[in-house]
Amino acid sequence: MDLIQIMKALGDETRLRILNILSKSELCVCEIEKLMEINQSNASRHLNKLTSSGLIKYEKRALYVYYKINKDILDEFSFLRVFLSTELNKIEKCRADLTKLVDYKSSGMSCDDLKVGKRC
Repeated sequence: MDLIQIMKALGDETRLRILNILSKSELCVCEIEKLMEINQSNASRHLNKLTSSGLIKYEKRALYVYYKINKDILDEFSFLRVFLSTELNKIEKCRADLTKLVDYKSSGMSCDDLKVGKRC
């Protein structure tokens, strides 16, 4: 992968927040939208940039697309693993996102629940 593209992808707060929650859990697009309180077009734009840089990968399952951190990139650029595990926790919004993620995961809700408008 191109280190310059990776660094460019890291240069946005929303993309950092997405990486932060994906570093803890694989998530569907609708879950990312809900947790981060962003609309679908904004989420798609940032997810495309992160995918193009190689930082994340995706897998389509039935109706949903799930995103996760690309572990191969973390192996290739070891500083990224340290960055994700220590530096993002220093950002207040990232800490808040992780709290929402824990609450969401413990609620037992799924993408289907989010689509019909249920709340965590």
